[in-house]
Amino acid sequence: MTARIRKAGGIGGFHRWALYVVGTGVWLTGGLWLLFHYFFVKQGEFGSTANPLEHWWLKLHGAFAFAAVWMFGLLWGIHIAKLWPQKRRRWSGGALTAVFALLIVSGYLLYYVGDDRIRPVISALHWIIGLACPIFFAWHRLKRRTRRSSGAV
Repeated sequence: MTARIRKAGGIGGFHRWALYVVGTGVWLTGGLWLLFHYFFVKQGEFGSTANPLEHWWLKLHGAFAFAAVWMFGLLWGIHIAKLWPQKRRRWSGGALTAVFALLIVSGYLLYYVGDDRIRPVISALHWIIGLACPIFFAWHRLKRRTRRSSGAV
């Protein structure tokens, strides 16, 4: 079960596959929780109640989020720290790192902040950034390599 790295700092084989699975899983479970929380509310005898699947989407989202934090630590060691000095894709990589840091902090706050006035703001921030995350990933992943002589970073 050895992962081949194509070049120093590159992500290959198993690590790339794991990154795609975990990233897709955290995004899909978060999106499904959002759909079930706001659009698939059940009407009960005493008013609207949460859909029974909402709870399970949140649990799965938490499990994938835990794996995503672990993957971020792995990427920091085998990818970010090694490629940062090369000054390529710094803007997109830095933005992706900032997005991930905001998701970690807002997820933590959602878990521990009990104030009902601030939780909706944190929640909206978390899911808006989370839904936009694939855009940042695609920007970083698909960004063309520019020549150093052009001065582009």
